[in-house]
Amino acid sequence: MNKTSKDVLVVGFALFAMFFGAGNLIFPPSLGLMSGTNWIPSLIGFLLTGIGMPLLGIIAASKAGGSLSDLADKVSPTFSKILGTVIMLAIGPLLAIPRTGATTFEMGVKPLFPGVSPIITSIFFFGITLFLAINPSGVVDKIGKILTPVLLIALITIIFKGITSPIGSPIDTGLKNPFSKGFTEGYQTMDALASMVFAGIVIGSLVQKGYTDTKQQIKLTIMSGLVAAIGLALVYGGLMYLGATGSGVFPGDIAKTDLTIAITERILGNTGKVLIGISVSLACLTTSVGLTATCGEYFSKLSKGKLSYKAVAIIVTVFSAVVSNFGVETIVKIAVPLLVTVYPVGIILIVMNIFDDFIPNKTAYTGAVFGALCVSLFDALAAMEIQISPIANVILKLPLADAGFAWITPAVIGSIISILILKKKQTNI
Repeated sequence: MNKTSKDVLVVGFALFAMFFGAGNLIFPPSLGLMSGTNWIPSLIGFLLTGIGMPLLGIIAASKAGGSLSDLADKVSPTFSKILGTVIMLAIGPLLAIPRTGATTFEMGVKPLFPGVSPIITSIFFFGITLFLAINPSGVVDKIGKILTPVLLIALITIIFKGITSPIGSPIDTGLKNPFSKGFTEGYQTMDALASMVFAGIVIGSLVQKGYTDTKQQIKLTIMSGLVAAIGLALVYGGLMYLGATGSGVFPGDIAKTDLTIAITERILGNTGKVLIGISVSLACLTTSVGLTATCGEYFSKLSKGKLSYKAVAIIVTVFSAVVSNFGVETIVKIAVPLLVTVYPVGIILIVMNIFDDFIPNKTAYTGAVFGALCVSLFDALAAMEIQISPIANVILKLPLADAGFAWITPAVIGSIISILILKKKQTNI
């Protein structure tokens, strides 16, 4: 095996580990349970936003220059800062970090020690997070390198046994639009948003390995991305199938963490439940530390040093500890309005930056983002059960609205209008 092939595998496995968040593992089984016999269309939709878009995000960011600002500055520098802040809050103290704490309690602590308070667990969990984030050492990296293979082996074992000796057969759950349900459920991984932040890490790794040419970096990123995508697709697909086989066994309203534990216990017994609970909990801790450090660096840099890294880390962990006590299901519900607002914008920026060479007029970015927001903001209100009937009725009549993609048409129209307005101004001049 030559050096390039080895580097592709190394970066590919690193990408896999970055997107293989322990907290994300609860979503495929739950989606499979909801989908039943329609689990394959749901899987395709989930893979597009849970794997496809994150990998395209890495490629788009590397093509644009390596950072989120390189992607979003084409709309405006102010918009770039706002979007960056929203994304960091989403993958940070508002959603992703608290979810790691809540998942640890529900999957690792509660099944083994039912009497332990979630408050005590969150104080302990985020106390360790803060200590490791403020006092960085090789411990977290070493734990991560050990835990990812352990967790992966445990999951492969569960998936293999679940396929060869299924706990049941998928049933028709009556889920409408399984593809769009899977597509929007993939938002909860938040990996497409994180990819625009993580791109710099991937590029930095390639530069360290001697690849300084941009075209070569993009080529290797794509190849490495395929390695990561195959691994993630196998894991997510297997977990979703297990959830589908449980559609006739478990109640439809079972909590996501409870479902994952129940499936594991059915397949591997109590020992398997303990193993997966401990592995997921420790993996969540490493994720929590990494995201806390990322938030600390970002907001310290954004404030130009007015907020120190240590101060941000303290604020993030304290806030996350409070939110984590809401529980996984509540955090997931809180996430929906924010994610349905931001994800269409992120998808547009990723896709347009991929095809940036064919977009000579950069005002198209502004129009497309504004057009998508005109719909996604009202989708967010609808998710909060706030209905503005006249506007909702108009949105429902847009193409692809039934499938959940009403924002696509306004985005296209917005980009065209922006281009035409600029051309008219240039003509008048």
